[in-house]
Amino acid sequence: MSERIVLALGGNALGNNLIEQRLAVAAAAVPIADLIEAGHEVVICHGNGPQVGMIDLAFEAASHTVDTVDAMPLSTDGAMSQGYIGFGIQKALYRELRQRSIDKVAASIVTQVLVDPDDPAFKNPVKPIGSFYTQEEAEAIMQADPSITLRQDAGRGWRRVVASPEPLEIIEIEVIRSMVECGHVVVACGGGGLPVVRDGAGLLPWEAVIDKDSAGELLAESVDASTFMILTVVERVAIDFGKPTERWLSRLSLEEAEAYCAEGQFAPGSMLPKVQAAMRFVRAHPERKALITSLEHALDGIEGRTGTLVTA
Repeated sequence: MSERIVLALGGNALGNNLIEQRLAVAAAAVPIADLIEAGHEVVICHGNGPQVGMIDLAFEAASHTVDTVDAMPLSTDGAMSQGYIGFGIQKALYRELRQRSIDKVAASIVTQVLVDPDDPAFKNPVKPIGSFYTQEEAEAIMQADPSITLRQDAGRGWRRVVASPEPLEIIEIEVIRSMVECGHVVVACGGGGLPVVRDGAGLLPWEAVIDKDSAGELLAESVDASTFMILTVVERVAIDFGKPTERWLSRLSLEEAEAYCAEGQFAPGSMLPKVQAAMRFVRAHPERKALITSLEHALDGIEGRTGTLVTA
């Protein structure tokens, strides 16, 4: 049966430089095209943690050596990342779909997302962006610039962390809905969307990075998706991850998920926001599905052969 699926694709799956990205999006296009070929409607939300960090670092470095170049605010970095990541996804999907004689194209929407300037997240930055560093490198960076905070990221190294407020409203949602209803493949809310706050009749960019899984969940609700699929590097969610008692889960009820979250089973900035976003979607729509699995197993997941299904 055909479903409307919102895919939340991790930024780490899209490569750490342009060459890696070309290879990564070409690989990502295959399972996404599998879903489309199976008759499903697909809307794509992607992360941008490594990419927005690279853009930020590049402009920061250039600003010290070129008089006409300024360091960029995160909102502008995010807009650039939406553009070039979306461009890569569009190209890769165009090629993959044409090879299968599927007459569809993907289009990216530079997306703004409303946040609350008083969100408590601004007092506790937790969202990792950019490159990984050793502890020694991280300490040197923070000593050189006390306004920058770096923390350990799920045992993979140290990364810069920024505020990650809750998404409240997708500004361009009517445009996105129209494109989805017309049968197009839409790429939206890249990097969680560009955080903005209301400023009279206008919108003011706000320094933050919205979690792409939270934005993806809001997108899934807003386009009336039947399935919200969060794609990550593992095929299923695990408890006691990396321990002798490690256990991979095929199903996860809201009650179980809440208990595991309270126990600290899921790493902040890694699996925790994925589980929380899946819980939010299921809580709002108990009759619909939230699924966490790996990109290469997306079709198997939607057909019930793998992944972690979050249920009411």
